Amino acid sequence: MDLKEYADAEMMMMDLANIIAGELKAALLHDDTAALAVPGGTTPGPIFDSLCATNLDWARVRVMLTDERWVPESSDRSNTRLLRQRLLVDRAAAATYVPLYADAPNPEDKLDELQVTVAENLPLSVVLLGMGADMHTASIFPGADRLDQALHGDDLLVAMRAPGAPEPRITLSAKVLKGAMKRHIVIIGREKREALERARELTPQDAPVAAVLRGATVHWAEG
Repeated sequence: MDLKEYADAEMMMMDLANIIAGELKAALLHDDTAALAVPGGTTPGPIFDSLCATNLDWARVRVMLTDERWVPESSDRSNTRLLRQRLLVDRAAAATYVPLYADAPNPEDKLDELQVTVAENLPLSVVLLGMGADMHTASIFPGADRLDQALHGDDLLVAMRAPGAPEPRITLSAKVLKGAMKRHIVIIGREKREALERARELTPQDAPVAAVLRGATVHWAEG
């Protein structure tokens, strides 16, 4: 794990957008397409705001989420909605979106279908991840019902239900995340920095982010 510390969060977000853009450009030099996976939530929004304006061949970029809440895109809790508002705009509007949600009551109803589409866009060229204070990443939560499957199984996608998560989730598995050519984790604040340090000493069962730390670059700003 490589840890990069920044003077402030705004500087970190701009730098990270530039790094991701550079890695996508490098991937497109030797592959027909590049695949980028990103989280939802509020933290990565400023990265998206900068990245979407980057001058690269977005028509050859495939964008997917690292995880999604099983809610329709019309919901305020939809990560897809955030992506369409802040990343898949400007120049990045030319990118192809690879969905992790389909209209069905439960993620299990569409899991096989979604997994086929994801498989067509692997390995990931670049993945951006966040981390919660509970040391979860993507929707791989401590205490989740399919934690072992997400951490150690061969599935690409896992339907997940976890304590404190108000709706079912669907998440890329640790296998997919670890298979990315470039892996970045972005965190803000002292609480998450302390959680990161704890995670380095724990097993993925207790701290799921530990499963993806090796080979990753962690970007941290205090605020």
